[in-house]
Amino acid sequence: MFTRLLTSALFAGAVAGLIAALLQLFFVQPVLLHAELYEGGELVHFGAASSVSAHPELGGIDPVRDGLSVIFTMLVYSGYGMMLVALMALAQSRGARIDARSGLVWGMAGFIAVHLAPGFSLAPEVPGVAAADIHARQAWWFVTAIAAAVALWLIAFGGNWAAWGAAVVLLLAPHVIGAPEPDVFTGPVPTEIGALFAARAYGVGLAAWVMLGGLAGYFWSRESVAAGRAQTA
Repeated sequence: MFTRLLTSALFAGAVAGLIAALLQLFFVQPVLLHAELYEGGELVHFGAASSVSAHPELGGIDPVRDGLSVIFTMLVYSGYGMMLVALMALAQSRGARIDARSGLVWGMAGFIAVHLAPGFSLAPEVPGVAAADIHARQAWWFVTAIAAAVALWLIAFGGNWAAWGAAVVLLLAPHVIGAPEPDVFTGPVPTEIGALFAARAYGVGLAAWVMLGGLAGYFWSRESVAAGRAQTA
């Protein structure tokens, strides 16, 4: 079982992480670096959607920085893959069918828990904008992500109104309490850049999680078939 978990998670996480890293380098990083120019007082005006290589002001392509970013993203999504495949195994033991198609739904659920639910009150932020204490934000994000994940599990496998009611409470509670906010909303970065950064961060996150879920479901089902054949041989 552990070998199947590890194999499925590593393959799915590595591929999804690589795709996510490439999308981030091409779509998200230029916007992030553009925002840093405003943070440093360099009001350089050009399309925030442009690529890094098109503008030397954005720092160009840095093989070391970009390579480390790719490796880190692959490791992060491999970790996500381990959690996702472990939950898939638990769901399969409860009678759920796990394959590439159902994995897409699992991936969307992961995106909701990790990105969309916390981002409803604590959106992705570019450098230079006002923000609350980072430790408070991290704690709120972690609690919200866990609550959303549990809520989605209850919606999928609860099977009764009590479970579904608890899911609604878990989804709403962190936002009713409220995310940590700065005392004053201010910063030199134009709102257009912040909005583009948030939109692209969500877009890349959705693409990566859907890919992760589909691949995790595919590799898990393939390993399950292989294990079944080995037992009957």
